[in-house]
Amino acid sequence: MGIFVFLPLVLPLTAWPIARLAEQRLHPRTATVLLTSVSTVLALCSTVCLALLMVVGTAQLPGNPLPDGWSDPEVRASVPRHEIAGKAAIPALLAVLAAGGRTLARHVRVRRRAHRALAGLPGTEVAVLPDAAPYAYALPGGRRDRIVVSRGMLGSLAARERRALFAHERAHLAARHHRHLLLVQLAACANPFLLPLRTAVAYTAERWADEEAARAVGSRRVVARAIGRAALAATGAATGPAPVPTLPALAAPGPLPRRVAALLGPEPAARAWPSLFTTAGLAVWTATVGAALSAMFSANSALTLAFLLHAATPL
Repeated sequence: MGIFVFLPLVLPLTAWPIARLAEQRLHPRTATVLLTSVSTVLALCSTVCLALLMVVGTAQLPGNPLPDGWSDPEVRASVPRHEIAGKAAIPALLAVLAAGGRTLARHVRVRRRAHRALAGLPGTEVAVLPDAAPYAYALPGGRRDRIVVSRGMLGSLAARERRALFAHERAHLAARHHRHLLLVQLAACANPFLLPLRTAVAYTAERWADEEAARAVGSRRVVARAIGRAALAATGAATGPAPVPTLPALAAPGPLPRRVAALLGPEPAARAWPSLFTTAGLAVWTATVGAALSAMFSANSALTLAFLLHAATPL
């Protein structure tokens, strides 16, 4: 395996340039899909390599249940500085699994609590809760996808702005944005170097829904006004059963002024892939090549270790 087993742990750094440039230079739909895909691949490869290192480290521990041949010097020699790297990978992988498990459990717990809060209400697409606190979010799952909104939020918006709010939340549900947000959160749990991509996807998913809402209501200014009023209404107010970051919302935390400014500007071009001879194009290709190399190195390391362990395991 050599040094290549460590490279997928640091190759997420190749995606840092596109994390910010995608927000500014790519269509929000393209940016969201690209960043989610790159994050997922890099996180999986990083976790695989941690698991490979953990196998080598676990085989060195006294009293381990693994075959004796797995601690053979030839196996240990496949990892540089195996005494340190192999043993350090054990708590690192356990921390990754614990963080990912907590994120998944929190996501499931909040969704269940949100669905329980709607028990007894009519099974319509829009569930209006009698809370004075202003909030609105898209709630997937259950018998059907639903939009949850409080009376406080509806009271803070004019009629056209309410249409924009509902169009925004419908766009979240139609594009399954909660899946993108959950994947990048899990990816950031697997490798902290992917945190900038998680932040970027949280923004681009909202921008994607903003653009879909603007197209649905026929006015970018109305959507911008709805976002601004919803954010002002939510400032300093208790948000009640507000969503976690994996449940999209109109006034989600983040760079709201940038979203409003983007809506007051021209509609972004829908070109899917920028030219290589641009800053954004170079960043896209760098992130894509980094993800491809990460997949190649992790696959090569996994196969190499599998052959070594097979050869070292007594028949």
